[in-house]
Amino acid sequence: MIVDSSSPAPTKNSLLLSSEADLQRTQTPYVTGTSVIAIKYKDGILIAADMGGSYGSTLRYKNVERIKPVGKHSLIGASGEISDFQEILRYLDELMLNDSMWDDGNSLGPKEVHNYLTRVMYNRRNKFNPLWNSLILGGVKNGQKYLGTVNMIGVHYEDNHVATGFGNHLARPILREEWNENLTFEEGVKLLEKCMRVLLYRDRSAVNKLQIAKITDEGFTISQPYSLKTQWKFKAFENPTVGAEGSW
Repeated sequence: MIVDSSSPAPTKNSLLLSSEADLQRTQTPYVTGTSVIAIKYKDGILIAADMGGSYGSTLRYKNVERIKPVGKHSLIGASGEISDFQEILRYLDELMLNDSMWDDGNSLGPKEVHNYLTRVMYNRRNKFNPLWNSLILGGVKNGQKYLGTVNMIGVHYEDNHVATGFGNHLARPILREEWNENLTFEEGVKLLEKCMRVLLYRDRSAVNKLQIAKITDEGFTISQPYSLKTQWKFKAFENPTVGAEGSW
């Protein structure tokens, strides 16, 4: 056997640097969902999201459920990378399983779950390997309604109505004008549908197939997918370049 003595032996530091260089990070999300909107209403929480999954700018999937239950008292909705949302759901399954193993008659409420998610998102951000999602967590426990949100770098807050994605820009102004704490279930659904319709008109990643979920002290319900009635026969839609000099 011939040994090349001119080549230096690998050191501990060089091996460490090599292993770090081999690590991969998610730099760009691939399949993503758009806005989620949630409000408090008289009896609990309502959350709305469409079912689109965009592969880049292509609406590749139209049957993606982005609202899921978490334990007995909470619902979660997610914008952003779908695979990262699936990873978050695995984290939450482990959290709920660990909680139920105590068998102490208590269960985690929405505030505890939201706090857990803020730590998870901030921890992954600090590792420069974030989960590319904006999350909404809402629920009811012992008659207390809770609604909060957290984004991919751990910024979080709670409010009477929250939104992610374009919903922050297009739906929140509507909610600020029309929301009140005594909304009935029917009024809350009508308000959410109005917001989702505006997003459908203005957000190219939105699809006309949505779900609305509610959660109260009695439990949760997630609706079957359905479509909204829309109107596209506006004159400005028929020939949008009229009067725009130099347009194509």
